[in-house]
Amino acid sequence: MTEQPRRRPAAKQGKPYRRPQKDPVRILAFEALRAVDERDAYANLVLPPLLRKAREDAAAKGGRFEARDAALATELVYGTLRRQGTYDAVIAACIDRPLREVDPPVLDVLSLGAHQLLGTRIPTHAAVSASVELARVVLGDGRAKFVNAVLRRIAAHDLDGWLEQVAPPYEKDAEDHLAVVHSHPRWVVSALWDALGGGRAGIEDLLEADNERPEVTLVARPGRATREELLTAVGEDSALPGRWSPYAVRLAEGGEPGAIDAVREGRAGVQDEGSQLVAMALANAPLEGRDERWLDGCAGPGGKAALLAALAAGRGAALLASEKQPHRARLVERALAGNPGPYQVIAADGTRPPWRPGSFDRVLMDVPCSGLGALRRRPEARWRRRPEDMDGFAPLQRGLLREALSAVRVGGVVGYATCSPHLAETRVVVEDVLKGRGGARPVAAEWIDARPLMEGVPGLGDGPDVQLWPHLHGTDAMYLALLRRTA
Repeated sequence: MTEQPRRRPAAKQGKPYRRPQKDPVRILAFEALRAVDERDAYANLVLPPLLRKAREDAAAKGGRFEARDAALATELVYGTLRRQGTYDAVIAACIDRPLREVDPPVLDVLSLGAHQLLGTRIPTHAAVSASVELARVVLGDGRAKFVNAVLRRIAAHDLDGWLEQVAPPYEKDAEDHLAVVHSHPRWVVSALWDALGGGRAGIEDLLEADNERPEVTLVARPGRATREELLTAVGEDSALPGRWSPYAVRLAEGGEPGAIDAVREGRAGVQDEGSQLVAMALANAPLEGRDERWLDGCAGPGGKAALLAALAAGRGAALLASEKQPHRARLVERALAGNPGPYQVIAADGTRPPWRPGSFDRVLMDVPCSGLGALRRRPEARWRRRPEDMDGFAPLQRGLLREALSAVRVGGVVGYATCSPHLAETRVVVEDVLKGRGGARPVAAEWIDARPLMEGVPGLGDGPDVQLWPHLHGTDAMYLALLRRTA
Protein backbone atom coordinates (compact mmCIF):
# COMPACT_ATOMS: atom_id res chain seq x y z
CA MET A 1 0.00 0.00 0.00
CA THR A 2 1.41 3.31 -1.03
CA GLU A 3 1.73 5.75 1.84
CA GLN A 4 -0.13 8.93 1.20
CA PRO A 5 1.85 12.11 1.87
CA ARG A 6 0.72 14.04 4.91
CA ARG A 7 -1.24 17.18 4.19
CA ARG A 8 0.38 20.24 5.72
CA PRO A 9 -1.90 22.34 7.89
CA ALA A 10 -2.87 25.62 6.37
CA ALA A 11 -0.64 28.46 7.50
CA LYS A 12 -2.22 30.94 9.87
CA GLN A 13 -3.06 34.18 8.23
CA GLY A 14 -1.59 36.96 10.37
CA LYS A 15 -2.97 40.45 10.39
CA PRO A 16 -1.44 42.55 7.64
CA TYR A 17 1.10 45.05 8.91
CA ARG A 18 -0.34 48.50 9.44
CA ARG A 19 1.93 51.47 9.25
CA PRO A 20 1.74 53.73 12.33
CA GLN A 21 -0.25 56.90 11.96
CA LYS A 22 1.88 60.01 12.27
CA ASP A 23 0.24 62.60 14.51
CA PRO A 24 2.07 65.93 13.96
CA VAL A 25 0.86 67.36 17.29
CA ARG A 26 2.22 64.54 19.43
CA ILE A 27 5.40 64.15 17.39
CA LEU A 28 6.05 67.87 17.92
CA ALA A 29 5.46 67.52 21.67
CA PHE A 30 7.83 64.53 21.81
CA GLU A 31 10.54 66.44 19.91
CA ALA A 32 10.21 69.36 22.31
CA LEU A 33 10.60 67.09 25.36
CA ARG A 34 13.64 65.42 23.82
CA ALA A 35 15.26 68.83 23.23
CA VAL A 36 14.59 69.82 26.83
CA ASP A 37 16.08 66.54 28.06
CA GLU A 38 19.02 66.12 25.69
CA ARG A 39 20.15 69.72 25.17
CA ASP A 40 18.99 71.34 28.42
CA ALA A 41 16.85 73.55 26.21
CA TYR A 42 13.97 75.61 27.53
CA ALA A 43 10.49 74.82 26.27
CA ASN A 44 9.64 78.47 25.67
CA LEU A 45 12.59 78.69 23.26
CA VAL A 46 12.13 75.28 21.64
CA LEU A 47 8.39 75.41 20.96
CA PRO A 48 8.08 78.48 18.66
CA PRO A 49 10.40 77.15 15.91
CA LEU A 50 8.82 73.69 16.14
CA LEU A 51 5.34 75.19 15.78
CA ARG A 52 6.50 77.30 12.85
CA LYS A 53 7.98 74.24 11.13
CA ALA A 54 4.76 72.28 11.71
CA ARG A 55 2.76 75.03 9.99
CA GLU A 56 5.19 75.11 7.07
CA ASP A 57 5.17 71.32 6.69
CA ALA A 58 1.38 71.22 6.76
CA ALA A 59 1.13 74.01 4.18
CA ALA A 60 3.62 72.23 1.90
CA LYS A 61 1.31 69.20 1.91
CA GLY A 62 -1.75 71.30 1.20
CA GLY A 63 -3.08 71.14 4.74
CA ARG A 64 -3.13 73.36 7.81
CA PHE A 65 -1.69 73.14 11.31
CA GLU A 66 -4.58 74.78 13.14
CA ALA A 67 -4.49 77.04 16.18
CA ARG A 68 -6.11 74.26 18.21
CA ASP A 69 -3.26 71.94 17.15
CA ALA A 70 -0.71 74.43 18.42
CA ALA A 71 -2.67 74.85 21.66
CA LEU A 72 -2.76 71.09 22.24
CA ALA A 73 0.96 70.69 21.52
CA THR A 74 1.74 73.52 23.94
CA GLU A 75 -0.44 72.00 26.65
CA LEU A 76 1.14 68.57 26.20
CA VAL A 77 4.67 69.96 26.52
CA TYR A 78 4.14 72.35 29.43
CA GLY A 79 1.70 70.09 31.25
CA THR A 80 4.07 67.14 31.05
CA LEU A 81 7.02 69.21 32.27
CA ARG A 82 5.07 70.75 35.15
CA ARG A 83 3.76 67.40 36.38
CA GLN A 84 6.89 65.38 35.64
CA GLY A 85 7.54 64.50 39.29
CA THR A 86 4.01 63.24 39.83
CA TYR A 87 3.98 61.27 36.59
CA ASP A 88 7.36 59.73 37.38
CA ALA A 89 5.94 58.42 40.67
CA VAL A 90 2.90 56.97 38.88
CA ILE A 91 4.95 55.37 36.09
CA ALA A 92 7.36 53.90 38.64
CA ALA A 93 4.41 52.18 40.31
CA CYS A 94 3.39 50.60 36.99
CA ILE A 95 6.68 49.06 35.88
CA ASP A 96 8.85 46.23 37.19
CA ARG A 97 12.20 48.02 37.02
CA PRO A 98 13.71 51.19 38.50
CA LEU A 99 12.64 54.30 36.63
CA ARG A 100 16.26 55.21 35.88
CA GLU A 101 16.55 52.05 33.77
CA VAL A 102 13.84 53.18 31.35
CA ASP A 103 15.32 54.78 28.24
CA PRO A 104 14.67 58.54 28.28
CA PRO A 105 12.77 58.58 24.94
CA VAL A 106 10.49 55.83 26.22
CA LEU A 107 9.95 57.75 29.45
CA ASP A 108 9.04 60.88 27.47
CA VAL A 109 6.35 58.97 25.55
CA LEU A 110 5.04 57.47 28.79
CA SER A 111 4.97 60.91 30.44
CA LEU A 112 3.08 62.41 27.51
CA GLY A 113 0.60 59.55 27.73
CA ALA A 114 0.28 59.92 31.51
CA HIS A 115 -0.48 63.62 31.12
CA GLN A 116 -3.19 62.92 28.57
CA LEU A 117 -4.73 60.29 30.88
CA LEU A 118 -4.40 62.14 34.19
CA GLY A 119 -4.11 65.83 33.33
CA THR A 120 -6.44 66.46 30.37
CA ARG A 121 -9.98 65.70 29.25
CA ILE A 122 -8.82 63.50 26.38
CA PRO A 123 -10.83 60.23 26.53
CA THR A 124 -8.92 57.25 27.90
CA HIS A 125 -9.06 55.15 24.74
CA ALA A 126 -7.90 58.11 22.61
CA ALA A 127 -5.04 58.95 24.98
CA VAL A 128 -3.74 55.37 25.03
CA SER A 129 -4.21 54.82 21.30
CA ALA A 130 -2.52 58.10 20.31
CA SER A 131 0.40 57.46 22.66
CA VAL A 132 0.94 53.94 21.33
CA GLU A 133 0.88 55.24 17.76
CA LEU A 134 3.46 57.85 18.75
CA ALA A 135 5.59 55.10 20.30
CA ARG A 136 5.40 53.06 17.08
CA VAL A 137 6.62 56.07 15.09
CA VAL A 138 9.44 57.24 17.35
CA LEU A 139 10.41 54.05 19.26
CA GLY A 140 9.39 51.10 17.10
CA ASP A 141 6.75 48.39 17.45
CA GLY A 142 8.59 46.43 20.14
CA ARG A 143 8.80 49.22 22.68
CA ALA A 144 5.33 50.41 21.71
CA LYS A 145 3.98 47.22 23.30
CA PHE A 146 5.68 48.18 26.58
CA VAL A 147 4.16 51.66 26.35
CA ASN A 148 0.75 50.17 25.72
CA ALA A 149 0.97 47.88 28.75
CA VAL A 150 2.12 50.66 31.11
CA LEU A 151 -0.48 53.17 29.97
CA ARG A 152 -3.27 50.65 30.42
CA ARG A 153 -2.15 50.22 34.02
CA ILE A 154 -2.08 54.00 34.50
CA ALA A 155 -5.59 54.27 33.04
CA ALA A 156 -6.93 52.10 35.87
CA HIS A 157 -7.11 55.16 38.20
CA ASP A 158 -7.61 58.91 37.90
CA LEU A 159 -5.05 61.37 39.28
CA ASP A 160 -6.56 61.52 42.78
CA GLY A 161 -6.62 57.74 42.93
CA TRP A 162 -2.96 57.53 42.01
CA LEU A 163 -1.94 60.24 44.47
CA GLU A 164 -3.51 58.25 47.27
CA GLN A 165 -1.23 55.38 46.31
CA VAL A 166 2.08 57.07 45.49
CA ALA A 167 2.21 60.12 47.82
CA PRO A 168 3.08 59.51 51.48
CA PRO A 169 0.53 60.86 53.99
CA TYR A 170 0.99 64.53 54.87
CA GLU A 171 1.09 63.68 58.58
CA LYS A 172 3.96 61.24 58.02
CA ASP A 173 6.15 63.37 55.71
CA ALA A 174 4.70 66.76 54.82
CA GLU A 175 7.43 67.86 52.42
CA ASP A 176 7.53 64.58 50.50
CA HIS A 177 3.72 64.56 50.29
CA LEU A 178 3.69 68.08 48.83
CA ALA A 179 6.58 67.22 46.48
CA VAL A 180 4.69 64.29 44.92
CA VAL A 181 1.22 65.85 44.91
CA HIS A 182 2.35 69.20 43.49
CA SER A 183 5.28 67.95 41.40
CA HIS A 184 8.20 69.91 42.86
CA PRO A 185 11.53 68.51 44.07
CA ARG A 186 11.49 68.12 47.82
CA TRP A 187 14.30 70.63 48.37
CA VAL A 188 12.38 73.24 46.37
CA VAL A 189 9.28 72.65 48.49
CA SER A 190 11.40 73.15 51.61
CA ALA A 191 13.04 76.33 50.31
CA LEU A 192 9.76 77.89 49.18
CA TRP A 193 8.09 76.99 52.47
CA ASP A 194 10.91 78.64 54.44
CA ALA A 195 10.64 81.81 52.35
CA LEU A 196 6.85 81.93 52.52
CA GLY A 197 6.39 80.96 56.16
CA GLY A 198 2.99 80.04 57.51
CA GLY A 199 1.15 76.75 57.46
CA ARG A 200 -0.02 74.20 54.94
CA ALA A 201 -2.58 76.31 53.07
CA GLY A 202 -0.11 78.95 51.89
CA ILE A 203 2.51 76.56 50.56
CA GLU A 204 -0.13 74.45 48.79
CA ASP A 205 -1.56 77.58 47.15
CA LEU A 206 1.93 78.58 45.99
CA LEU A 207 2.78 75.14 44.59
CA GLU A 208 -0.57 74.96 42.79
CA ALA A 209 0.06 78.42 41.29
CA ASP A 210 3.44 77.20 40.01
CA ASN A 211 1.58 74.53 38.03
CA GLU A 212 -0.86 76.92 36.38
CA ARG A 213 -0.34 78.42 32.96
CA PRO A 214 0.72 82.08 33.45
CA GLU A 215 -1.05 84.93 31.73
CA VAL A 216 0.70 86.76 28.92
CA THR A 217 1.22 90.32 30.16
CA LEU A 218 2.18 93.31 28.04
CA VAL A 219 3.84 96.55 29.09
CA ALA A 220 3.07 99.86 27.39
CA ARG A 221 6.39 101.72 27.48
CA PRO A 222 5.78 105.24 28.83
CA GLY A 223 5.99 108.01 26.25
CA ARG A 224 5.76 105.47 23.43
CA ALA A 225 2.47 103.66 24.00
CA THR A 226 -0.40 103.70 26.48
CA ARG A 227 -2.33 100.96 28.19
CA GLU A 228 -5.52 102.28 26.56
CA GLU A 229 -3.91 101.90 23.12
CA LEU A 230 -3.08 98.27 23.85
CA LEU A 231 -6.54 97.53 25.23
CA THR A 232 -8.13 99.03 22.13
CA ALA A 233 -5.80 97.15 19.80
CA VAL A 234 -6.47 93.81 21.47
CA GLY A 235 -10.18 94.35 22.12
CA GLU A 236 -12.20 94.34 25.33
CA ASP A 237 -13.07 90.66 24.99
CA SER A 238 -9.42 89.61 24.70
CA ALA A 239 -7.59 91.79 27.24
CA LEU A 240 -7.81 93.24 30.73
CA PRO A 241 -5.85 96.00 32.49
CA GLY A 242 -3.03 94.82 34.72
CA ARG A 243 -3.78 94.29 38.38
CA TRP A 244 -1.06 96.56 39.77
CA SER A 245 1.01 98.30 37.09
CA PRO A 246 -0.49 101.30 35.22
CA TYR A 247 1.37 100.10 32.12
CA ALA A 248 0.22 96.46 32.15
CA VAL A 249 -2.32 94.68 29.94
CA ARG A 250 -3.23 91.01 30.45
CA LEU A 251 -4.07 88.99 27.36
CA ALA A 252 -6.80 86.36 27.31
CA GLU A 253 -5.72 82.79 26.64
CA GLY A 254 -4.52 82.42 23.09
CA GLY A 255 -3.75 86.12 22.61
CA GLU A 256 -0.89 86.72 20.19
CA PRO A 257 1.40 89.64 21.19
CA GLY A 258 3.11 89.66 17.79
CA ALA A 259 -0.14 90.66 16.11
CA ILE A 260 -0.20 94.02 17.96
CA ASP A 261 1.38 96.96 16.12
CA ALA A 262 2.83 98.53 19.28
CA VAL A 263 4.61 95.27 20.16
CA ARG A 264 6.00 94.79 16.65
CA GLU A 265 7.27 98.39 16.70
CA GLY A 266 8.92 98.05 20.13
CA ARG A 267 6.67 100.63 21.79
CA ALA A 268 5.29 97.84 23.97
CA GLY A 269 6.59 94.43 24.97
CA VAL A 270 5.86 91.22 26.82
CA GLN A 271 6.78 91.62 30.49
CA ASP A 272 5.55 90.05 33.70
CA GLU A 273 3.80 92.52 35.97
CA GLY A 274 6.22 91.73 38.80
CA SER A 275 9.13 92.90 36.67
CA GLN A 276 7.25 96.09 35.87
CA LEU A 277 6.69 96.75 39.59
CA VAL A 278 10.39 96.28 40.37
CA ALA A 279 11.48 98.77 37.69
CA MET A 280 8.81 101.29 38.73
CA ALA A 281 9.75 101.05 42.43
CA LEU A 282 13.40 101.80 41.67
CA ALA A 283 12.42 104.69 39.39
CA ASN A 284 10.09 106.19 42.02
CA ALA A 285 12.28 105.73 45.11
CA PRO A 286 12.87 109.08 46.87
CA LEU A 287 16.13 110.73 45.90
CA GLU A 288 17.90 113.89 46.99
CA GLY A 289 19.90 115.91 44.51
CA ARG A 290 20.49 115.17 40.87
CA ASP A 291 18.64 112.43 39.00
CA GLU A 292 20.43 112.25 35.68
CA ARG A 293 22.25 108.93 35.29
CA TRP A 294 20.69 105.50 35.70
CA LEU A 295 22.32 102.07 35.40
CA ASP A 296 20.87 98.64 34.71
CA GLY A 297 23.83 96.46 35.66
CA CYS A 298 22.46 93.06 34.52
CA ALA A 299 20.26 94.22 31.68
CA GLY A 300 19.73 91.11 29.54
CA PRO A 301 17.43 90.30 27.87
CA GLY A 302 16.18 93.89 28.15
CA GLY A 303 12.63 94.00 29.52
CA LYS A 304 13.36 96.02 32.66
CA ALA A 305 15.95 98.10 30.81
CA ALA A 306 13.37 99.13 28.19
CA LEU A 307 10.91 100.23 30.86
CA LEU A 308 13.63 102.04 32.83
CA ALA A 309 14.85 103.79 29.68
CA ALA A 310 11.34 105.02 28.94
CA LEU A 311 10.84 106.23 32.52
CA ALA A 312 14.27 107.91 32.53
CA ALA A 313 13.53 109.66 29.24
CA GLY A 314 10.41 111.22 30.76
CA ARG A 315 12.63 112.93 33.37
CA GLY A 316 15.49 113.89 31.10
CA ALA A 317 17.75 111.16 32.53
CA ALA A 318 19.98 108.76 30.59
CA LEU A 319 20.23 104.98 31.05
CA LEU A 320 23.34 102.86 30.71
CA ALA A 321 22.36 99.22 30.16
CA SER A 322 25.19 96.77 30.81
CA GLU A 323 25.10 93.04 30.07
CA LYS A 324 28.02 90.62 30.36
CA GLN A 325 27.07 88.26 27.52
CA PRO A 326 27.42 89.91 24.07
CA HIS A 327 24.47 87.98 22.56
CA ARG A 328 22.23 89.11 25.43
CA ALA A 329 23.53 92.67 25.05
CA ARG A 330 22.26 92.55 21.46
CA LEU A 331 18.83 91.57 22.80
CA VAL A 332 18.97 94.63 25.07
CA GLU A 333 19.82 96.84 22.09
CA ARG A 334 16.81 95.45 20.26
CA ALA A 335 14.53 96.07 23.26
CA LEU A 336 15.72 99.68 23.65
CA ALA A 337 15.69 100.57 19.94
CA GLY A 338 13.58 103.65 19.31
CA ASN A 339 13.61 104.93 22.89
CA PRO A 340 13.22 108.71 22.69
CA GLY A 341 15.67 109.51 25.47
CA PRO A 342 19.45 109.03 25.66
CA TYR A 343 20.69 105.54 26.42
CA GLN A 344 23.70 103.32 25.82
CA VAL A 345 24.12 99.54 25.77
CA ILE A 346 27.46 97.94 26.54
CA ALA A 347 28.77 94.41 27.06
CA ALA A 348 30.57 94.49 30.42
CA ASP A 349 31.04 92.35 33.53
CA GLY A 350 29.19 93.93 36.45
CA THR A 351 31.71 92.46 38.93
CA ARG A 352 34.58 94.25 37.12
CA PRO A 353 32.81 97.31 35.74
CA PRO A 354 34.31 99.94 33.43
CA TRP A 355 32.48 102.87 35.09
CA ARG A 356 33.86 104.95 37.94
CA PRO A 357 32.54 104.58 41.50
CA GLY A 358 29.77 107.03 42.37
CA SER A 359 28.82 107.62 38.73
CA PHE A 360 25.08 106.93 38.97
CA ASP A 361 22.00 108.19 40.76
CA ARG A 362 19.92 105.02 40.40
CA VAL A 363 21.16 101.47 39.87
CA LEU A 364 19.19 98.29 39.24
CA MET A 365 21.02 95.00 39.77
CA ASP A 366 18.71 92.14 38.77
CA VAL A 367 21.19 89.38 39.49
CA PRO A 368 21.52 85.90 37.96
CA CYS A 369 19.71 83.43 40.20
CA SER A 370 18.08 80.01 40.41
CA GLY A 371 14.89 81.21 38.71
CA LEU A 372 12.68 79.50 41.31
CA GLY A 373 10.33 82.47 41.09
CA ALA A 374 9.43 81.75 37.46
CA LEU A 375 8.57 78.05 37.59
CA ARG A 376 5.22 78.76 35.93
CA ARG A 377 7.05 79.94 32.81
CA ARG A 378 10.01 77.58 32.92
CA PRO A 379 8.73 74.41 34.57
CA GLU A 380 11.78 72.41 33.51
CA ALA A 381 13.98 74.61 35.74
CA ARG A 382 12.67 72.91 38.88
CA TRP A 383 14.11 69.57 37.72
CA ARG A 384 17.49 71.01 36.71
CA ARG A 385 18.38 73.00 39.77
CA ARG A 386 20.11 71.40 42.75
CA PRO A 387 20.57 72.73 46.31
CA GLU A 388 24.29 73.09 45.69
CA ASP A 389 23.55 75.56 42.87
CA MET A 390 22.88 78.17 45.57
CA ASP A 391 26.55 77.98 46.56
CA GLY A 392 27.51 78.83 43.00
CA PHE A 393 25.23 81.85 42.76
CA ALA A 394 26.10 83.28 46.17
CA PRO A 395 29.54 84.85 45.44
CA LEU A 396 28.29 86.34 42.16
CA GLN A 397 25.19 87.87 43.74
CA ARG A 398 27.18 89.41 46.60
CA GLY A 399 29.82 90.72 44.23
CA LEU A 400 27.25 92.33 41.95
CA LEU A 401 25.44 94.00 44.85
CA ARG A 402 28.72 95.37 46.25
CA GLU A 403 29.62 96.82 42.85
CA ALA A 404 26.14 98.30 42.50
CA LEU A 405 26.53 100.10 45.83
CA SER A 406 29.95 101.31 44.72
CA ALA A 407 28.56 102.56 41.41
CA VAL A 408 25.91 104.78 43.00
CA ARG A 409 26.70 108.20 44.49
CA VAL A 410 26.13 109.01 48.14
CA GLY A 411 22.37 109.54 48.49
CA GLY A 412 21.69 107.47 45.39
CA VAL A 413 19.48 104.37 45.29
CA VAL A 414 20.24 100.74 44.45
CA GLY A 415 17.61 98.11 43.69
CA TYR A 416 18.71 94.52 44.29
CA ALA A 417 16.30 92.15 42.51
CA THR A 418 16.03 88.43 41.89
CA CYS A 419 13.44 86.19 40.25
CA SER A 420 13.69 83.86 43.22
CA PRO A 421 12.15 83.83 46.69
CA HIS A 422 14.90 81.57 48.10
CA LEU A 423 16.19 83.25 51.27
CA ALA A 424 19.78 82.42 50.32
CA GLU A 425 19.37 84.59 47.20
CA THR A 426 17.35 87.43 48.68
CA ARG A 427 17.52 88.96 52.17
CA VAL A 428 20.55 86.90 53.23
CA VAL A 429 22.59 88.34 50.35
CA VAL A 430 21.65 91.92 51.21
CA GLU A 431 22.37 91.52 54.92
CA ASP A 432 25.71 89.83 54.25
CA VAL A 433 26.85 92.69 52.01
CA LEU A 434 25.68 95.44 54.36
CA LYS A 435 27.30 93.80 57.39
CA GLY A 436 30.48 92.72 55.60
CA ARG A 437 30.09 89.01 56.26
CA GLY A 438 32.41 86.61 54.46
CA GLY A 439 35.53 88.74 54.78
CA ALA A 440 34.36 91.77 52.76
CA ARG A 441 34.18 95.25 54.24
CA PRO A 442 30.76 96.47 55.39
CA VAL A 443 28.95 98.83 53.03
CA ALA A 444 27.54 102.13 54.28
CA ALA A 445 23.94 101.95 53.09
CA GLU A 446 20.47 101.96 54.61
CA TRP A 447 17.25 100.17 53.74
CA ILE A 448 14.44 102.01 51.98
CA ASP A 449 10.93 100.69 52.59
CA ALA A 450 9.88 99.43 49.16
CA ARG A 451 6.25 98.70 50.08
CA PRO A 452 4.85 102.24 49.64
CA LEU A 453 6.38 102.27 46.16
CA MET A 454 4.07 99.41 45.15
CA GLU A 455 0.91 101.28 46.04
CA GLY A 456 -2.23 99.17 46.18
CA VAL A 457 -0.38 95.84 46.11
CA PRO A 458 -1.46 93.74 49.14
CA GLY A 459 0.41 91.07 51.04
CA LEU A 460 3.90 92.60 50.84
CA GLY A 461 4.96 91.47 54.31
CA ASP A 462 6.73 93.35 57.06
CA GLY A 463 9.25 95.11 54.82
CA PRO A 464 11.40 96.96 54.20
CA ASP A 465 12.07 94.60 51.28
CA VAL A 466 9.32 93.14 49.10
CA GLN A 467 8.56 89.61 47.98
CA LEU A 468 5.92 89.06 45.29
CA TRP A 469 4.17 85.69 44.90
CA PRO A 470 2.33 83.93 42.07
CA HIS A 471 -0.56 82.83 44.29
CA LEU A 472 -1.00 86.22 45.99
CA HIS A 473 -0.20 88.69 43.22
CA GLY A 474 -0.45 86.74 39.95
CA THR A 475 3.17 87.64 39.17
CA ASP A 476 6.47 85.83 39.14
CA ALA A 477 8.02 85.56 42.62
CA MET A 478 10.16 88.68 42.25
CA TYR A 479 12.18 90.01 45.19
CA LEU A 480 13.26 93.64 45.60
CA ALA A 481 15.44 95.35 48.21
CA LEU A 482 15.99 99.12 47.91
CA LEU A 483 19.11 100.62 49.49
CA ARG A 484 20.38 104.20 49.79
CA ARG A 485 24.15 104.79 49.85
CA THR A 486 24.98 106.81 52.96
CA ALA A 487 28.76 107.26 52.83
